[in-house]
Amino acid sequence: MATDATIHVHHLTRVEGHGDIVAEIADGQLKEARFDIVEAPRFFEGFLRGLPPSEVTHIASRICGICAVSHKCAALKATEAALGVEISPQTNLLRRLAFHGEVLSSHLLHIYFLAAPDFLGLPSVMPLVDSDPALVRRAMRLKQIGYDLAAMVAGRHTHPVAMTIGGFSYLHDPGDFQPMRERLVAIREDLDASIELFATIDIPDLERPTEYVSLKNPDRYAFYEGDVFSSDGHRIPARRYREAIRERVVAGSTAKHARWNRPEYLVGALARFNNNYDQLHDAAKSAAERLSLHPPVHNPFMMTVAQLVECVHCVEDAIELIDEITDAGIDPAQQQSPCEPGEGWGVGAVEAPRGILFHEYEYNADGKCVAANHVIPTAQNLANLEADMRLFVPTIADQSTDRIQHLLEMLVRAYDPCISCSVH
Repeated sequence: MATDATIHVHHLTRVEGHGDIVAEIADGQLKEARFDIVEAPRFFEGFLRGLPPSEVTHIASRICGICAVSHKCAALKATEAALGVEISPQTNLLRRLAFHGEVLSSHLLHIYFLAAPDFLGLPSVMPLVDSDPALVRRAMRLKQIGYDLAAMVAGRHTHPVAMTIGGFSYLHDPGDFQPMRERLVAIREDLDASIELFATIDIPDLERPTEYVSLKNPDRYAFYEGDVFSSDGHRIPARRYREAIRERVVAGSTAKHARWNRPEYLVGALARFNNNYDQLHDAAKSAAERLSLHPPVHNPFMMTVAQLVECVHCVEDAIELIDEITDAGIDPAQQQSPCEPGEGWGVGAVEAPRGILFHEYEYNADGKCVAANHVIPTAQNLANLEADMRLFVPTIADQSTDRIQHLLEMLVRAYDPCISCSVH
């Protein structure tokens, strides 16, 4: 190990939000390795109190501009559980379809614009505009179709306006679905080229088995609904998440850390891949094979590759969902379930792109929110990230300080942190 090295990356680039990498080697010993969240907290749980359900679910999506569909769906599910609202099968299909749009747009933002420069030896994606414009256009096409798919279903992608308690605020046009289906079929070629690219990149070596936590659904690869599942063998209904997920305040961070059975756990694409591989679409399994991704995977740098596999799954499942929706037709009677404000408590859990997300609300007899709790994927990952850093630094300590710093930056970016979400 190097005798002395001090690393302090202030406001890491190519992540969403503000975080600092701190690592120190002194007298040949690792003294510390951590990721400090330094962004100001935003107190969403506080200012949702006193609001009616329609405003709670509308404002909650503003927690994140990237994962707004996830936050909206989690807030809707929690509120619907509190008010005893049962959504229709049609609404369920449409929400799952919107979810695929968000996962695609978020994953592809990370894969190409945030992580790929690390693997290609570039400071950002901008040099590729001149050196490989075809790659940049491919990345833009892939990202755009995710936005457009979510907007088609939810009114818009960023802070969706059309998803409401019990359904949707407008009747979907059946004529919109076939052109989107054709675009999804066509985008397979761009995904195939993406797989070819990532099959050639070198992934840093870091193996650390951990606890993997995700939703699990008996019928499908879980994004929108399921039980809370741990790879350590535990499974509970989402409404009981407080029995398992224990958050704690830590020094030097405005985001909490979390644990379940171990001091840390991992959520996100790699956790879903490890826990639910058998339910991936066959095309996604084929992509995983081409990318040498075989469960269980214990290298956190492979999270980006797992995201690409999920993109294939989302495209194929979205095509099948569109076929199911168009075959059945849009039924106006199923577009909105009745909802009456009142007293109640509920939990909503979904798989945001970065991992399992919980919203919890309590409403009083006047229909006003009296308590709110949000448990964010990035915050759940922070303890696991720091454990990876502590294992990783001694293995690379014989390299230059600049190289150690770069590899730590790559590790943090592999987690695709959404820091503004984590300080909700």
